[in-house]
Amino acid sequence: MSLPDRIDPRPPRRIYRWDLDKTYLQTEFDSFRDLLRTAFQKAHEKQAVPGASALIRELASNGDTRLCIVSGSPRQLRSVLEEKLKLDGVVWDEFVLKDNVGNLMRGRFRALRGQVGYKLPAILESRAQAPLEAEEVLFGDDAEADAFIYSLYADMIAGRVDERVLGQILEQAAVYPDEAERVLTAWKKIPVSDPVRRIFIHLDRLTPPAHFSDYGPRVVPIFNYFQAALVLLADGHLTAPQVIKIAVEMVQTAGHNIITLSNSFQDLLRRGLPLQHAAAALVQALEGPNALLQALRPMPDILSAFTKRLAALGTPPPPPSVRAVDYLGLLHHALPRTHKGRKAAPPT
Repeated sequence: MSLPDRIDPRPPRRIYRWDLDKTYLQTEFDSFRDLLRTAFQKAHEKQAVPGASALIRELASNGDTRLCIVSGSPRQLRSVLEEKLKLDGVVWDEFVLKDNVGNLMRGRFRALRGQVGYKLPAILESRAQAPLEAEEVLFGDDAEADAFIYSLYADMIAGRVDERVLGQILEQAAVYPDEAERVLTAWKKIPVSDPVRRIFIHLDRLTPPAHFSDYGPRVVPIFNYFQAALVLLADGHLTAPQVIKIAVEMVQTAGHNIITLSNSFQDLLRRGLPLQHAAAALVQALEGPNALLQALRPMPDILSAFTKRLAALGTPPPPPSVRAVDYLGLLHHALPRTHKGRKAAPPT
């Protein structure tokens, strides 16, 4: 009896890397009481950031993507976190959690709060197994060091960071020697390429977007996932009907309305994001027959809100300029938020 030929899945064309706490999940861990409450929450008690699960599902619908999650949550929470993701209809390919108990047992106290020595080697090791041509989009938040780590990762694999500078970064970020060795080992296995297209930073702490301007236009701070969906529509990752589905879910489940969504669109335009073609695609989709739009009735008000916002801006500002990132100058961004050397974001 002959066995059928095995059909391997298509290699991923796009890789989406997500953090969990404050990026996907609405998590509080600023106090000991917050930590205890989070540790004992059941899966159905955990709340996703509005629009996050809808965005992940739409990105996965093409079938040639990979979802990689690297979270600072402890490994002991794996079962409840996996259950939560399943409840939300999220299917993942890779799920890495932090060994906080192991760090405690070994007296590695810096590793409990430090993120560079944890996330950087994890995503480099993951990239070493990825197809050379696979593009990447990364999602993090403003609670810790995601903008710094993700940008550094992107520039390392693109050959824009040399080993001397990297060594200084790892030393000043107080990365343990074995973590630094993992970084260097994985980095040297990755062929030089430039796959990272966008880095989204969810502004859980409402950090002013200008705080991230030194990272250049690749880093896009967002107040909600409708904004991420708009940029991904402009970048060709989503279609206009998919963006509308995400907006509908946010309206139905999270109290958003056409005013908040229109304001979110306008905010991105004021920052110089090139979304004019995305706006046109959305207007065209809104004018067409679509049962999903019942949640956003009346239709004339929707069209009016979007088109008035666009017209009010006149000539859009130029997009942010591409710049080399001064990682040594931004090193304070890599430190834990509680570290005395970490500079606070400017007030709003």
